[in-house]
Amino acid sequence: MEHSHGPRVRLRLLYTGRAEAGRRFRYGLLALDLLSVVWIVLASFLPSRGLVVVVDVVLGAVLLAEFAARHWIRDHPLRSAARPLEVADLLAILTLLLSPLLEHVLGFLRVLRALRLFNSARLAASLREDWRLFRRNEDAMLAGAQLLVFMFVMTGTVYEARALFRPEITNYGDALYVTITALTTTGFGDFTPTDTAGRLLAVFIMLAGVTLFLRLAQALFRPQKVRHTCQACGLQRHDADAVHCKACGAVLNIPNEGAP
Repeated sequence: MEHSHGPRVRLRLLYTGRAEAGRRFRYGLLALDLLSVVWIVLASFLPSRGLVVVVDVVLGAVLLAEFAARHWIRDHPLRSAARPLEVADLLAILTLLLSPLLEHVLGFLRVLRALRLFNSARLAASLREDWRLFRRNEDAMLAGAQLLVFMFVMTGTVYEARALFRPEITNYGDALYVTITALTTTGFGDFTPTDTAGRLLAVFIMLAGVTLFLRLAQALFRPQKVRHTCQACGLQRHDADAVHCKACGAVLNIPNEGAP
């Protein structure tokens, strides 16, 4: 039987506990995810040698240690690590860790780190507990996060498939320009995709982007909801001034914002 104060239990409390140490630890992980995404973008502008390779390897080692720790605390580590988002995250980490061997080969997989960033935002209950702004605008913020992650992943895809658009794309800045131009359906004034594959990729970006924009607009303009679980039917989202549950009619006792 595992000791009640063993390292696995203490680590699990950092990942899932409600104590101040746990909240700070999770914010630190969120900052690490943000840092990794910023570095991936920045590194695309720099030659892949010297200090850049060193930072890649060090960052990859730190992220791999966090990945192992995150799954070590689970009851079924292998099953947890086999989930699609986790596999994508591991691939992104390995491209950093093996940077001296891979150089630019498979480098586009690094953008999959953004999926982990979005996953962190979804699972970070501390944001809901600690930030009133997040509680009041959770749907809009999550929809915005989805749009940003999609933009980042598509930017990496365009960067690696630049031959389908124009060879002059040399960094994430150029690829972001192509992505935003397709995403907003404003049209390319200075170039066009060179073949069918490039056009199909542009069409996919347009269609998916419009869907995400509509979801964000819906979250921004629909009536504000609050999160409160109905004890009778389990419905979680209600009008801020609701007295009865719209699903089952049960009486609700939604606490006022800021009430103890």
